Parts: sequence; structure tokens; C-alpha cells
Amino acid sequence: MFDHLPAYADDPILGLFDVYKADPRPGKVNLGIGIYCDEAGQVPVLESVRAARADGVGARGPSVYLPTEGGEAYRDAVRALVFGKAAAADIVVVQTVAGTGALKVGADFLKGVLPEAAIWMPDPTWANHAAIFSGAGFRVESYPYYAGATGRFDVDGAVAALRKLQAGSVVLLHPCCHNPTGVDPSQAEWHALFDVIAQRGLLPFFDMAYQGFAHGVDEDAWAVRECVRRGIACLVASSFSKIFSLYGERVGALSVHAPSADTGRLLGQLKLAIRRSYSCPPAQGAALVEAVLSNPAWNAQWRTELDAMRGRMRDMRTRLHRMLGEALPERDFGFLVAQNGMFSYSGLSAAQIEALRSRFGVYVVSSGRICVAGLNASNIGHVCEALADVCAGGAAQ
Repeated sequence: MFDHLPAYADDPILGLFDVYKADPRPGKVNLGIGIYCDEAGQVPVLESVRAARADGVGARGPSVYLPTEGGEAYRDAVRALVFGKAAAADIVVVQTVAGTGALKVGADFLKGVLPEAAIWMPDPTWANHAAIFSGAGFRVESYPYYAGATGRFDVDGAVAALRKLQAGSVVLLHPCCHNPTGVDPSQAEWHALFDVIAQRGLLPFFDMAYQGFAHGVDEDAWAVRECVRRGIACLVASSFSKIFSLYGERVGALSVHAPSADTGRLLGQLKLAIRRSYSCPPAQGAALVEAVLSNPAWNAQWRTELDAMRGRMRDMRTRLHRMLGEALPERDFGFLVAQNGMFSYSGLSAAQIEALRSRFGVYVVSSGRICVAGLNASNIGHVCEALADVCAGGAAQ
């Protein structure tokens, strides 16, 4: 019965990482996978998290099952982080297996309550978005997001597309640090989006994997909080892999703001979706996140560390922009400093991306997305030389 299994197409980002690891060249640079590395090129252990571990957080007593929805203190801490300290208690939060798990739980839940709805995703978006929602049975469509001619958010195209959607359609949104482009709407553009979402009766589903990487913890949650302030029902998938540097712990949450819903029934349906999938969430990483968010001293330290991470990525953008501008003064690399977060949409062609890898050992995913968090003082010169060479040999498309 297993003789005719279809071939599995490896995830393009993880597959590229395997090729990178096999490359024997000592000067190779990984700008593909979305992992934050420090100036030494290492995945950091945040001191706030280290302090919590040293205090015994997550390592006390026997290892027992958590509740299906996760611990109450963790969920309260996430609610305050995402929606602010004054967030209403009727916002239902459940712990999930990272942000991917939050998207999956949200997709399964929505398919049960909105079985005929389609989900509309920005073009482009993270490749796994379509796989998650189509796997849950959704019809996946797209709306205009990135305007290649200007390198900016296509607000007119997005608003025009959303105006045509049926009430109850789900709209995927990135509150900050859009993956893969790094292009975020301005507050005025968010207002335009929320106006049409409210008018058409659409349901926003926010994927917030990088809260704090664009402008700050509270600033980056502005779109989510504005949506709630307007009374618009929404879902929010949160990931703490990047902002706590806890990639292997798989810590996340799904929050649902549904002003007219019975919160007990809402929580029950979310628990049902979790129970059918993985039954209950893991404990260790969530205990660390809960402790850091709940302890004022550790929370302040974490925010300072997050500021430093954001500042280092901003510095890498600025330095690469300056160096490329000096190497190719006739080209405009302003997109590097205009975009936010870990990723920059470079506009590199397939031939240029292949040349970067084969000739220079610089690894970039096929979309041309560059992970600026992989840059540091020791490799930025090499990366700049490689980019200048391939860009000079043919204009990026």
C-alpha cells in the first residue's frame, strides 16, 4: 500500500540550509533561513532567559501534562504582551506549538465555524501559509501587497481587492516585519485596510512572528490593537522563536478577539482543535517566556536585549546600504533601509541568486529574500562585494 507514495518537495528554505551546511567553503554566508544571529554569527541565548533558567524556571518537580489551552499565567502574560496591559479579559488566548501551530489551530477552528469561507493572503507571503490553510481545507487566494515598481506596499491594490470579497472571508495580515518583503503599511494605510475590512465584514488573521523587531514591542502591535479598538473580530498567531531566541522550544499562542462570542464556547472550540492535533502543549519554553514577561526585572532586561537585536539589524541595513551605494552609485538601494525586521526583498533575479551561491558562497532563497540578521562585521564586506558583482553584471528584475 506504500509503493506509490508521491515525492516530497523539501521546504525551499530548509532545503537551502542543508545545501549551505554541505558547502565546504570557509567564507560561506547563510542569508536564507530566518534565524537571528549575533555579531559573532551565533544564535544568542538572551540573558533574561538565562536568568530565568538559572532561577530554576521550567525545571522544578515532575513533568506533567499542561492543560489543553496552556497555563493561565502564560496566557495572561501573552494577552498583555500582544494587546497591552489593559487588554480585555474576554480576548481568548491559548498556548500553541510555536507560531506555525497557532496558524494551524486557527485554520482548523475557522474551518469548523466558517466552512465555506476562503482565505486571502498577501502576494507574496511566507510559503508555508498556503500549505497550512489549504491543508485545513481552505480555498487559498491572494490580494496585491508588494508593488515591485516602487518597492512599497500596494495599498490601492489591496483595498480594491478587499472591497470585492464576500462577507466572512478571512484576510491574512502581517502586523509588522512582513515576511518576505520587510515592507509594512503605514498607520494611514492600516486605517484604509481596516475601513474596508469593517465595511465588508471580513475577518483579519494576523501572523505576528516578529513583535519588537520593527520599531518596538508596543509599536509593532499597533495594528492588532487598533483592530481590537475598532471592535473588529480577529485572530492573532504569535511566535516567540525569534524574539526570545527559543527556536527549538516551539513557544507560541493563538489569540481570538470575538466581541459577540460566548468566551466559554470559544475557548472550548479552540481546545477541541488542539485536542485533535497534539492534545496539549509543551511546558519548558512556555515557562521561560511566562517568567520573563511576568518578572519586571527580567521583562525590562528582555526589552533592552530586543532593542539591541533590532538595532543591530538596523545597523546592518545601514552599513550594507552605504557600502552598496559606494560600489554602485548609479543604483538605488534605498529599500534596504526602508524595510523592517529580519528580511529584505532584494529583487535579485534567479540568475543572480545562483551566481551568489555558486561563485561567492552567499546563500539567498529563491524569492530574493535576504535575512539581514545573518550579516555581521566579518561577512558584510564579502556579501557587499558579491552583491555588487552580480548586480553590476545584470540589473535585478
